[in-house]
Amino acid sequence: MRIANLAGRLVLVTDTGAVDVEEASRGQFGPDPTAIYRRWPDFTAWAESAELPSGRPYDDAELGAPVPEPGQVFAIGLNYRAHATESGFDFPVEPPVFTKFRTSITGPVGDLALPGETVDWEAELVVVIGREARHVAAADAWDYVAGLTAGQDYSERTRQLVAPAPQFSLGKSFPGFAPIGPVVVTLDELPDPADLEIGCSINGEQVQKARTSDLIFSIPVLIERLSAVLPLQPGDLIFTGTPSGVGGGRTPKRFLVPGEEVVTWIEGIGALRQRCVPGTPHTTASAS
Repeated sequence: MRIANLAGRLVLVTDTGAVDVEEASRGQFGPDPTAIYRRWPDFTAWAESAELPSGRPYDDAELGAPVPEPGQVFAIGLNYRAHATESGFDFPVEPPVFTKFRTSITGPVGDLALPGETVDWEAELVVVIGREARHVAAADAWDYVAGLTAGQDYSERTRQLVAPAPQFSLGKSFPGFAPIGPVVVTLDELPDPADLEIGCSINGEQVQKARTSDLIFSIPVLIERLSAVLPLQPGDLIFTGTPSGVGGGRTPKRFLVPGEEVVTWIEGIGALRQRCVPGTPHTTASAS
């Protein structure tokens, strides 16, 4: 399945277009794109046997975040070796975990308001949890995944690295800093969900390209480590880390400016597109 949020309603994307789930299921499932993950076994059983009508055409600009209200949003740092190196860190022995607050979640296409002069890009594969996971072994972890989507972990580096203690979650949670989409793709739709090409371009110039098989901590290992500490809930998101090629790792450093278009893609899933526009400047203050 390819699951999307079309103008706030849950749809399945087929070869013919978008099929409204509430209409196709005759009310068995509602229109809320997030709620479906709390009924994931029932939903997948219905979808496997449903005779879907023809879908309607749509514009990508109509798409919202396919999971607009996740309960928890986890993000993993330094999960590609080349990115750890360009960031000046040793390879981690445990996954570095932070959060992106859910008000930063947005759809796959739109404007990105820049709150400062040091906004960076980070293309990421995002995991959507499909059933509660507690103390899950890596060998069983894929059974807890509803699907995968593309994401961007936009980062305001000044806010993120403000002294004396870094503020990763704040620096990565300005409005619009977590676009996801365009769809959530179930694992059966992907030839190998553990090995997908991922990339990012700015105004047509490729700045990132890798394969998700290069992750230091694979998706199953991330689920094992996270679920050993706290329960993962249906609809939760895990941003799995970014490859090398970010602006802060370049010499000289390069950051986004108004007028640039950022395109992020993942094989078998699709692309995100953000047009950078001026935003409200943020301020940082010294500790008193």
